[in-house]
Amino acid sequence: MAAGDAQKVWFPELIAMVRQAGDPAMSMDALLRLRDRLNTTLQTIRHTRQILPAMMWCPHCQARHRAAPPTVSVRATILALGRFTRATAVEVQALEKRWNSYRRQHHLDRDGQPEDTVASRRQRMRTARPAPQEEPL
Repeated sequence: MAAGDAQKVWFPELIAMVRQAGDPAMSMDALLRLRDRLNTTLQTIRHTRQILPAMMWCPHCQARHRAAPPTVSVRATILALGRFTRATAVEVQALEKRWNSYRRQHHLDRDGQPEDTVASRRQRMRTARPAPQEEPL
């Protein structure tokens, strides 16, 4: 394994895919398909090259463990369009806004998959709960 590959996400094969298929005017379905292809290719590269996730220090158990393997999110795909294609910052920002509204409308997570309704409901309840009020003395 080459130095730095444990943290690396954007291998040359993935960059070529983004350059070939990347278009800031693409539909959300096309963007999600591109993300899926990029993520599958990343996992295949990491598996065939036997690249393990980076080591991390856990402050709770005071031990070193493997970090979670990296994945390609939809936002990472959008930002890669700005980084590896001729898309302008304005186009990337517009695509990101379209993705955020599409994600909220269809209740999708960062990877474009349906959110767990129980977990998302709990999260909304946590953020919607009002702050405790201090009683006057």
